[in-house]
Amino acid sequence: MATQHSVLLAADKLTCIREDRLLFDQLSFDVSAGDIIQIEGANGTGKTSLLRILAGLSQPYDGEVLYKAENIHHCQEDYNSDLIFLGHLPGIKGEMTSEENLQFYLKLHGLDHSLAEQTLAEVSLFGFEDALASHLSAGQHRRIALARLWQSNSKIWILDEPFTAIDKAGVEKLEQLFLRHAKNGGAVILTTHQDLSIHSNDFKKIILEHQFI
Repeated sequence: MATQHSVLLAADKLTCIREDRLLFDQLSFDVSAGDIIQIEGANGTGKTSLLRILAGLSQPYDGEVLYKAENIHHCQEDYNSDLIFLGHLPGIKGEMTSEENLQFYLKLHGLDHSLAEQTLAEVSLFGFEDALASHLSAGQHRRIALARLWQSNSKIWILDEPFTAIDKAGVEKLEQLFLRHAKNGGAVILTTHQDLSIHSNDFKKIILEHQFI
């Protein structure tokens, strides 16, 4: 699956077993600069498990994930600096405002927190900067989390269902952001239950299927 672009991440013969059930076996693929990769499959086929393994949050039963040809757990600090992972939980603190939540994240990662208000406008949260997150909807929590992408310097984006609770206009804006990130040499790996309107030679799908043992 590698292209002429440089390989950023490689899955090498990954096997995942959860609760004595085989989810996927000997799965190998490369993630190259410019790639947008959708992980597709029915519920229970291991999509989230695969993303967590790629992000270094879970260990595979067998196989390894390589970053710059090195096991990610042997270069965790370097890998984490080049990675942004957004899971099902947005990681938003209810006692903080929208702007404070984003500022906290940007400061933590050494990014320009003065751009928090401007960045919230990118995800249609203009006017909600001072609203406590506890007063906002699930979709607005998701938008605060996604706003991190607009300021991210990380090459590798791993996103679990980023379009959840996002309206059509928001989905289209995210798709354009993914294309821009890929064009600039980054890579996006995501799961989603909806069809994407991304037309690119570097858009790929990895389909996970139920395993029977």
